[in-house]
Amino acid sequence: TAPTIATHNIHGTGCTLSSAIAAYMAHGYALEEAVGMAKSYINRAIEAGADIAIGKGFGPVNHLYEPLKMQIYEE
Repeated sequence: TAPTIATHNIHGTGCTLSSAIAAYMAHGYALEEAVGMAKSYINRAIEAGADIAIGKGFGPVNHLYEPLKMQIYEE
C-alpha cells in the first residue's frame, strides 16, 4: 500500500509497473524484491508528475523524474 497522490496523471501506470518489475528481474533481483522496487519507482514517478499539465484528461506519469547515466559495457 501507499498514500494516495492527488493527480489525474496516471496514464500508463500498469504498463510502467510491469515493465519496471521485468527490468529489475533482468538485473537479477528476485521477484518479491523486484515488485517492491517497481512499486516504489511508480509511486515516485506518479508523485513527480502530479502537477504536470499535458493535453486534456489523464496525463502520463513522469518516467524520467530521476534519470541515470547510460551504462556502457565493454567486451
